[in-house]
Amino acid sequence: MKIGFRVDASIEMGIGHVMRCLALADTLRAEGAECHFICREHPGNLIDRIASRGYQVDSLPLCHSNHRVDGAATEELQLVHVHWLGCDWRTDARQTAACIVSLNCDWLVVDHYALDERWEKQLRPICSKIMVIDDLADRYHDCDLLLDQTHGRSEVDYEQRTPIGCTLLTGAKYALLRPEFAVLREYSLQRRKEPRLEHLLISMGGVDKDNITGKILQTLKDSCLPRDCCISVVMGESAPWLEDVKNQAKKLPWPVDVRVNVVNMAQLIADSDLAIGAAGSSSWERCCLGVPTLMFVLAENQRYIARSLSAVKAVLMCNGIKQFRQLFNLSTDALKHMSHAASEITDGSGTGYVVQCLKEM
Repeated sequence: MKIGFRVDASIEMGIGHVMRCLALADTLRAEGAECHFICREHPGNLIDRIASRGYQVDSLPLCHSNHRVDGAATEELQLVHVHWLGCDWRTDARQTAACIVSLNCDWLVVDHYALDERWEKQLRPICSKIMVIDDLADRYHDCDLLLDQTHGRSEVDYEQRTPIGCTLLTGAKYALLRPEFAVLREYSLQRRKEPRLEHLLISMGGVDKDNITGKILQTLKDSCLPRDCCISVVMGESAPWLEDVKNQAKKLPWPVDVRVNVVNMAQLIADSDLAIGAAGSSSWERCCLGVPTLMFVLAENQRYIARSLSAVKAVLMCNGIKQFRQLFNLSTDALKHMSHAASEITDGSGTGYVVQCLKEM
């Protein structure tokens, strides 16, 4: 089976789309599939990292001209995230088609907020089937399979936005996690039967362009965090505030380990007692391992995730740094209850379910 992936990362959109596609690609490759990535050269892209994982990557050049050059400004502006593409959708469709025309793909996987059914229709003639990964439910798609791994989503959210006969996989049951998360789930849940606060994990996404990490560290400086606590901070190499955070970490009264491009994220999360994180796709990693989380919304497209997890008390939402100060002192009972609620969201088997679906269709 041959699979093409059209997905991007950048300083503005973050790395979550690429990371979940890599999780899917890794499982597909383990099943004997051949996976091929197509990514645009946005600032903060992960093209080199994808290639280092052994995948072939075709790089699309960043278009510096206005994306309205094809005269379709009116219809393109209907998509909220159209500016994330780096060119107009017709150009992207032509460039993507040129990359995959000789691959004879069984599936083309599309994970991009700036693409919709217009783009997908252009790719139809040169790929057997199309899978869309989405979590916004804000546009129409022409696809055979649609995945939205967001807790609280249902098929009803997409029935009017996809063709008749399209297979819909909705909900965190299908969260695209690497297999090590399911492997470490029992270990992580056992640790939380006697809650403690000895290891704090701060992970605001691979980019954190607004330096929320730095603001959190500044707030922690005056907190009553136990003296024997240690802090792990996870950032991406393209994070614009990385060096500032490293310097700031040296001045805190607790040992702070700033880690870049972590390869053992599942173990790091499992070993943490409390996480401070963004409401992105890493939410499902923390839920799988039952880690209590103080959650920040860093972009409007994360708000649905945050609200759905907050509603079932799997996280505590932080509406800004001021509220974070008030929420930080959690009791052991609060940690235990949050951990249980989070663990009910997903068990880490989603990638396997999705791969099985791809093989059977």
